[in-house]
Amino acid sequence: MTDPRYLAVKLLDKTFVSGSYSNLQLDSGLKGSDLDERGRKLCSAIYYGVIERRLTLDHIIGGLSSRPVEKLDSIVLNILRCGVYQIMYMDSVPDNAAVNESVTLAKKFRKNSAAGMVNAVLRSFIRGGKELKLPKDSIEAASVKYSAPVGLVRSLEEDYGREAAESFLAASLEKSVTYIRLNPIICTEEELIASLGGIEAEKLGDCCFAVRSGDVTATEAFRKGFFHVQGLASQLCCQVLAPTENDTVLDICAAPGGKTFTMAELMNGRGQIYAFDLHEKRAELIRRGAERLGLTNIRAAAGDATKFNSELPKFTKILCDVPCSGLGVIGSKPEIKYKDITDFAGLPDIQYKIVSNALNYLEAGGTLVYSTCTVRKAENEAVCERLLREHPGLETLELPEMMGESFGTSATLMPPKFGSGFFISRFRKAR
Repeated sequence: MTDPRYLAVKLLDKTFVSGSYSNLQLDSGLKGSDLDERGRKLCSAIYYGVIERRLTLDHIIGGLSSRPVEKLDSIVLNILRCGVYQIMYMDSVPDNAAVNESVTLAKKFRKNSAAGMVNAVLRSFIRGGKELKLPKDSIEAASVKYSAPVGLVRSLEEDYGREAAESFLAASLEKSVTYIRLNPIICTEEELIASLGGIEAEKLGDCCFAVRSGDVTATEAFRKGFFHVQGLASQLCCQVLAPTENDTVLDICAAPGGKTFTMAELMNGRGQIYAFDLHEKRAELIRRGAERLGLTNIRAAAGDATKFNSELPKFTKILCDVPCSGLGVIGSKPEIKYKDITDFAGLPDIQYKIVSNALNYLEAGGTLVYSTCTVRKAENEAVCERLLREHPGLETLELPEMMGESFGTSATLMPPKFGSGFFISRFRKAR
């Protein structure tokens, strides 16, 4: 049988080299293995844990290794990361087991000459009381403590201040929750719960449930189309737009379709939603999801959100959930936080171009919601301010209360209360 720790190291090496999404890399690796359920859980815990805490782990290793971290063999470095992670964060793994398994891994990967060094580094960490020594500089200290690049920490502090920035980063390290949305068109709450195969689902609001463990996509309920997986904040975004069966709705950047499905359900499966994404493959994801859920009021197709299509009708309501840096979801996709913050510099112009084009489709008196799954003000408030400045026929609308909190015309939703970081703003086309 596959060694779960061996697979974790192998997948980490691939992930850090290729920069691919962690969930896709792990799913592919697990499918190709013969691990039992216990082994899959251990592999997943170590794999995600190391990605999530990479900078913290490297700081610890760097203080114990005679060689700089950047000069270590990548496999050896990932073995050390996995070993330190188990010692530091996994109470279920005895320290000696973490050390011995790591030394064995070095030999399995034919890194025999590094086995002694792996043993020495890990045992030194244990003898030192598993201490995390933080740098004196506050931003560098936060970078190490929360495993977030200095550029990201600085950007968050500039936008929200030190306390809020650290609160956000701390929340991103908490155990992630899966949120699902009941499909009221084809089932009741009782039918949903009965079909989850014993997986516990906590009701949070209208049709929204939190699942804290278990694979909900492997259940009878999922196969029957009783629900779809969608973040809490994302569900709230759809409720802000509040489409009804009398509306014609445009979801201009729709894939993979979670918001499209929720809006179709809010419309009781009536009216019509046009859902577009740039690539046909992703439009097909929406069509397949709609079919599973029994939603017939969705028309999904490939389309460029930045270019006007004169063949489309006017819409009473438009959801403009634009491509973004994704920093709001680093709790579930931790690899995103390691991107260079400068890589996002061009996003506000793209976002503005998309929402400006979307306004061409909006009827007079119609409503548009602009949203992102990031918390960067440059991609959120700044884009909205520019939109209002350059489109005098546009006005802001108050947002409804969400989860017991009141907001103005825009809201930056923060974890853990709202599940992830998210931005929502609502507009009306006055003329």
